[in-house]
Amino acid sequence: MIISEDFYSIQGESVTVGVPAYFVRLANCNLYCGASRKEMNSIIKEELKVDPNQQWHGSLHKEGLATWTCDSIPVWFKGIERDNQYLIDRWKEQGIYEDIRSGLIHIIWTGGEPTMPKSQEAIINFYNYWLSYQLENKEIGYFYAEMENGKITKNQSIAEIETNGTFVIKEKLFNILDQINCSVKLSNSGMDQKQRIKPEAIKRIMEHYNYWFKFVISKEEDWDEILRDFVEPFNIPLHRVICMPALDNRDNFHERTNFVCEMAKKHKFIAGTRLHISSWGSVTGV
Repeated sequence: MIISEDFYSIQGESVTVGVPAYFVRLANCNLYCGASRKEMNSIIKEELKVDPNQQWHGSLHKEGLATWTCDSIPVWFKGIERDNQYLIDRWKEQGIYEDIRSGLIHIIWTGGEPTMPKSQEAIINFYNYWLSYQLENKEIGYFYAEMENGKITKNQSIAEIETNGTFVIKEKLFNILDQINCSVKLSNSGMDQKQRIKPEAIKRIMEHYNYWFKFVISKEEDWDEILRDFVEPFNIPLHRVICMPALDNRDNFHERTNFVCEMAKKHKFIAGTRLHISSWGSVTGV
């Protein structure tokens, strides 16, 4: 798989906010929120330099055609090909392997967009490899259960995925995932509607037993768009909807979070925070 970065941190968003988590950021994305295609091509060719530890605004954001810029563009535009043993070795080096196997630390597959076809296959291949590895080492595998004193024991590792909801998730990956965090994009991302709304992909996500839709909002009109384009046409229950403030740094964090809280009281969705931004600002990989 092509990995842009991997690191141990906490889940900063969704219903598992605050949970210790190991992030695996896969390279590449089909969207480039806040930026233009021309700009992304320049970044990929490294004609335009962006510092992953510095706040960066894409051209659509600067021109007012978007209200925010994807904070991970400076990271996911490139990556390194890693074999399936890589993550296991990384977890053992950091002394967290058993905590990941037990579910104390969640595995977060993120991007970029981790449901792009090649990325889906890479994740599936990793879990197949991990199963074989655990069986060979007499560990209890992710899909493997055995009778022990009349009780079924198994590896309780927990896998979350963060997706923009534009690719249909394959059956094998669907069954691996314990939680789907779907961050579908609004027009405030600057992306064309045909690029960011894929009905079949959204419907597939709603077949999972533990799915959540996350939205980044910055004004009252954003909720009208959420209702019109997502909640009503797809019949998404409000208790599955999380709205978060549009942020890429700590500026106006409390003001924008308070706005989301007031909106949640009014419209009955879940008010979400962005804990990683309040803790570390625009710095990635922490």
